[in-house]
Amino acid sequence: MATIETTYLGDLRTEATHVQSGNKIITDAPLDNKGKGEAFSPTDLLSAALGSCMLTIMGIAAREQGINIDGTTCSITKIMAADPRRVGEIQITFNFPSGDYSDKQKTILERAAHTCPVSKSLHPDLVESLVFNFKN
Repeated sequence: MATIETTYLGDLRTEATHVQSGNKIITDAPLDNKGKGEAFSPTDLLSAALGSCMLTIMGIAAREQGINIDGTTCSITKIMAADPRRVGEIQITFNFPSGDYSDKQKTILERAAHTCPVSKSLHPDLVESLVFNFKN
């Protein structure tokens, strides 16, 4: 059984449906690639998936270690490359809420981010630039 069913709606737009839940995501081609840019582009979703995956894996590690990272956010910047057109770099800044994070806890969380399955699935030439801002 498929995990996702995607339909081309025309005009460079797709609708992806998560089969199990029925949740839907619309994508548009970006303005710089002949699209309207009215929704996430597929490469935006790739970048968002990396950030969400890293937060999730950090959340698993945090739960196991008794560290509260609820409210942590990340800001993601996607940088495109050419020849061939592709995502060349994804910059992610993680902003942790105020807390008394030990050096050990910071290391655990940073290492966890680097083990996320999305990261491990991306081409090694794609640069992942990560910044971890811990508020103490």
